[in-house]
Amino acid sequence: MSAVNVAQKFALFQEHWSPKVIAELNGQAVKLAKVSGEFVWHDHAEEDELFLLFQGTLFIDFRDRETVTLEAGELYVVPRGVSHRPRTRPGEEAWIMLLEPLSTAHTGAVRHELTQDRLERI
Repeated sequence: MSAVNVAQKFALFQEHWSPKVIAELNGQAVKLAKVSGEFVWHDHAEEDELFLLFQGTLFIDFRDRETVTLEAGELYVVPRGVSHRPRTRPGEEAWIMLLEPLSTAHTGAVRHELTQDRLERI
C-alpha cells in the first residue's frame, strides 16, 4: 500500500456532503468530505463519529448541549446516539476527515436528499 496524500485526495472532488472513502482500518472507514451550509439533523445509534477539520470552520450543533466550533487542526468525537447537525457559516466551505465504522449510515436512520447510500472510494 502506498502513502495517502490527503491534500491530493481533497483535490479529486468538489461536491458537498458526499464523503469519499480514502482508507480502511480495523472495520473503520477514513472518509473525506467537503461541506457547505447545513446538514440534516441525525444521530448514529451504535457508532461514535470523529470529525477532524482540515480547512475552514465547522460548527456541530446539538439538541441537548452547546454547539462545538472546530477550526483547522481540531477534532471532535460525537458520541453514539447523540443528535447532531454539522454546518458551516453561510457561503463558506470546510474540509473534514471522518473516522467511523464502515457500516455507519451517512445520515443515521434519517432519509434525506443528502443521504448517500454508497460511498465512493478514491
